[in-house]
Amino acid sequence: MKISVILPVYNEEKSIPTLHEELKEVFLGLQKEYEVIWVNDASEDGSLEVLKELAFRDRRIKVINFRFNSGQTAAMSAGIKHATGEIIIPMDSDLQNDPKDIPRFLDKLDQGFDVVSGWRKNRKDFVLSRRLPSVLANGLIRYITGVKIHDYGCSMKAYKSDIIKDVILYGEMHRFIPAYTAWHGGKITEIVVNHRPRKFGKTNYGIGRTFNVILDLIVVKFLSKYMDKPMHFFGGIGFLSLGLGIFSGLWSVFLKIVHLRDFVTTPLPVFSALFIIVGVVLITMGVIAEMIMRVYYESQNKTPYQVRETINF
Repeated sequence: MKISVILPVYNEEKSIPTLHEELKEVFLGLQKEYEVIWVNDASEDGSLEVLKELAFRDRRIKVINFRFNSGQTAAMSAGIKHATGEIIIPMDSDLQNDPKDIPRFLDKLDQGFDVVSGWRKNRKDFVLSRRLPSVLANGLIRYITGVKIHDYGCSMKAYKSDIIKDVILYGEMHRFIPAYTAWHGGKITEIVVNHRPRKFGKTNYGIGRTFNVILDLIVVKFLSKYMDKPMHFFGGIGFLSLGLGIFSGLWSVFLKIVHLRDFVTTPLPVFSALFIIVGVVLITMGVIAEMIMRVYYESQNKTPYQVRETINF
């Protein structure tokens, strides 16, 4: 069994040598074939030079260097695409994830799980800037996705390669892979991991990242539930808006008839026109989305289902 470790790097030149030695020690004990893929996200310090030196001395060290800064998700996606292992383990490169947890991830995968997610139960980060936004975001993600994982933001996870290779990642969507896997019939579990204080530099991610995660969550939810039936999404909201518009219009007419309010003294006619227009626009968008969806599937010979296995065909 070959294992691929994916490590996005941005300005971590001081952490890289220590993490490299820790990974070597862990895999020496495991006695498994492995590769470590470092993805340099256009670091502005000496990270690339350190990685080139490591790669020169060890053929199991592989380096992907980006032309410009593209973000953690893009770095993970590139690493996954180039990985050749049956097991893929992404981690942070800032030493906060502990490589000594890797054997425990592998044990869980051996029990038949497709994804093992890390849980930073005793997280060593600032409360207001990192931990509080994380708690709120994780609660929202659990509620919307229905997948009960405590820590979606933990980068350290383990995947069987066949469950993750076809996943295309954008934005901040790498954290939603466990939910994606669950929606497609994969088995997920989580383990408590050792989360260590940052030793060098400062975090590259702040509280503003939480808002991007929420926006990506909306996209993920739409793609998972309404990708092959977008009219149900747009049409449902459109009919609700139409209903509110018609109700507002009828209520304004009633108030006029019983001489309680004239049309010019109540905003209901304006609301009625607004809701009706929005409803018509949303239903029209649903029709257009349906046509785009059909082009998406039929032009690439895709299907709205996935076959796990066949027997005697």
